[in-house]
Amino acid sequence: MQYEGAQLIARPREPEEFGPRPVYADAPPKPPEPVAAAPARKRFWRRRGVRIGAVATVLTLAGLAILGLVWSETGTHGMLVGGGLALLPVPLLIAGFLWLDRVAPGPWRYRIFAFAWGAFAATLVAMLANTFAARWIATGLPTASSREADLWGMAVVAPVVEEAAKAAAILLLFLFRRHYFAGLVDGLVLAGIIGTGFAFTENILYLGRAYEENQTFGDSGPLATVTVTFVARVVFSPFAHPLFTAMAGIGFGLAAMTVARQRVRRVLFPVAGLLLAMALHSLWNGSAVMNGFVFLGAYAFVMAPVFGLLVWLAVWSRGGKLRTIRDQLPAYAHAGWLVPAEPVALASLRTRKLARTLARHAHGDEARRAVADYTRSATTLALLRAQATQGRPAKDYAAREQALLAHMWQNKALAQPALTRAAYTTTPPSPWPLPQGAPHLAKAPGT
Repeated sequence: MQYEGAQLIARPREPEEFGPRPVYADAPPKPPEPVAAAPARKRFWRRRGVRIGAVATVLTLAGLAILGLVWSETGTHGMLVGGGLALLPVPLLIAGFLWLDRVAPGPWRYRIFAFAWGAFAATLVAMLANTFAARWIATGLPTASSREADLWGMAVVAPVVEEAAKAAAILLLFLFRRHYFAGLVDGLVLAGIIGTGFAFTENILYLGRAYEENQTFGDSGPLATVTVTFVARVVFSPFAHPLFTAMAGIGFGLAAMTVARQRVRRVLFPVAGLLLAMALHSLWNGSAVMNGFVFLGAYAFVMAPVFGLLVWLAVWSRGGKLRTIRDQLPAYAHAGWLVPAEPVALASLRTRKLARTLARHAHGDEARRAVADYTRSATTLALLRAQATQGRPAKDYAAREQALLAHMWQNKALAQPALTRAAYTTTPPSPWPLPQGAPHLAKAPGT
């Protein structure tokens, strides 16, 4: 291993392009395993299966509870109609967040957990807390009118309860799956999926109630109340809850980017993000209680600009990940793990896609999967090295770096030719980084 600045770079003994797999020159010999010693057992609650089972059980129970509560509020027909209409924006929102996460996609299990938490656990907490708060406001506060009571409940209580409940999932992953947070985009995507799940269940409730009101009171026109509710919540503002929760996600993303000695910032960023989420939510709910002009003003001059700014920030941050790949991977080309074309190919989503296509045409789906796997490992490697360069190296940096390099080497024979060909196809070679001492770029097989 060679130490360069704040990071370790594993150097192979034989840096030829398709030579034998490198070994670590100064790796200490593996100590002999004790013969009689029994393997240490993890405590019961620290076992991975136990923790996964506990989380799944909690989310399942919360899902059953929220299903019962929504059914009691809407009835069977109302819940079915509300569920069908509430589902319409979900695929579009999830697709948008997955698009932002294309550079370094997170594990699907975290995405499923995020959506389930927002749809079940956070919604259950919010429904119970909001119901209790509504009763307390009605009986415990000397409000002048029912409108003032609604304003207290919607603009004060609901934003605090709901945003805290949604942010709890981000906090859990930040504490126990810290390696997931490589930057701002990771927190934003996770928070957006949580907000999408929360909005899905909440929309079922509101649309289901509207359907029941139509059946009970016979509003003029076909399903008039359902139509108004659908336009207001699904068409006009499907991004509201994801936008609110994204503020907390950005706070946790910024906290993950701080160095170890910046402990105050690591706490302040998530707190500030959560407070901003509550403030936006409060403004949105409060304007809805006021007259229509106040609501339209809040929508046009606050919510829409903030949404546009958030989209710009997310796209810019995603581009930052690509720039990190382009800047960090040439060091591994210098060490002989990559050829100079690979950092160029891996720093472009278009070139990545072309490499997968070339591999599939040449060697089938197995080669395409090898390129995709190689790309994921290389991206994680670049982000890992960037953290070390910025003064916040992971505790297990050296072990993770070696594991990623070893995993990439297994897919090298299929992935490297496709990435090299794709790089030559999309980018002229003149500006490519050619680190001193790096192996010469060989033509891809068949060229």
